[in-house]
Amino acid sequence: MSIRRTTKAARGVVAMASAVGLALVVAGCGSGGDGGAQAKGSKPPARSTAPKDDGAGAPAADSSKVIAEMKGPDDIVVTLNSVVRDSGGFVTVNGTVTNHGTRPFNAINWRSNETELRSRSSISGATLIDKAGKKRYLVLRDTNGECLCTTGLSGLMPGASRPIFAQFPAPPAKVTEVDFQLPTMPPASVQITD
Repeated sequence: MSIRRTTKAARGVVAMASAVGLALVVAGCGSGGDGGAQAKGSKPPARSTAPKDDGAGAPAADSSKVIAEMKGPDDIVVTLNSVVRDSGGFVTVNGTVTNHGTRPFNAINWRSNETELRSRSSISGATLIDKAGKKRYLVLRDTNGECLCTTGLSGLMPGASRPIFAQFPAPPAKVTEVDFQLPTMPPASVQITD
C-alpha cells in the first residue's frame, strides 16, 4: 500500500469521525421539538432546596404551625415549623427564612467553617444542643461532603422568604427538648416530635 493511499484513507477516517461527532453535538443541542422557546408566561424550573425523596423522606413541615422564631441582624427572621425525630436515627428541622430588611441576604455566615465541605451559602453551620446531656449535634453530611441541609441560600431579596431544612443525628429517645442554633442568630428552644 502506498503512502498516498494510506494518507487518503486516514483523511477519510478523520472526516467520518468529525461528521459523527458533529451529528452528536447537534442532536445533543435539540430542544425536544419546541424550538428552544419557553411557553409564554412559563417559568424555568426552580432549584429545590428540599431533601431528596428516597421514599422514606421526612414529612413536609406545616408552615402555618410556628414552634419558634429567631430574629437576627439585618431584620432576618427564621421561623421554625417542625423538629421531627425519624425512625432512621435522625432529626429534621424545617422552617422558613424571611428577609424583612432592606438589602439582599446571603447565608454565607450560616455555613460551617469546615474546609473539606463544599456547601457555600447554606445552613451547614446549624447545630442542635442537648443542654441536659451536654452534647452538640452537627448537620449531617453526605459522602460528597455536602450538608443534608438547605444550600444555595443567597440573594434573598427584601420581603422574600425561602423554606429551609437541616438534618441532624438524633439525640437519645429520652431527649425531647433541644436548642436550635444558627451562627449570628439567637438560639431557639424547641420540642422534638415523633
